[in-house]
Amino acid sequence: MIEQMKDMPAGTLGFIAHGQVTAADYENLIVPDIEAAFQLNRQLRMLYVIAEDFTGFEAGAMWDDARLGIRHFLGWERAALVTDVTWLRSLAHAMGLLVPAEFRLFRLAEFNEARNWICEGL
Repeated sequence: MIEQMKDMPAGTLGFIAHGQVTAADYENLIVPDIEAAFQLNRQLRMLYVIAEDFTGFEAGAMWDDARLGIRHFLGWERAALVTDVTWLRSLAHAMGLLVPAEFRLFRLAEFNEARNWICEGL
């Protein structure tokens, strides 16, 4: 399940992943929200939190995530992933080197620091 953070400033989006994340979560929440935000902003900042109760991604959700990132490859100004999940941290570290956006990886205990970094200068 994906939950949108409601208190993010204009030009930013925030999402929290709980339990099992499905393709429907992406298709019904993340994709429409991101597409709408790109209609208003040339570049976006995104904060993505993997909560403690996260259990995994369906394959379709991972595919939707990759397609969305590629479709807006140059549209990301900053992105932060907040997680303590070891395999996601390793994957994000490797993939973060390939994206043109500023990317930072944070632990759950660093949530406030991650949010402040995403919102910095807005």
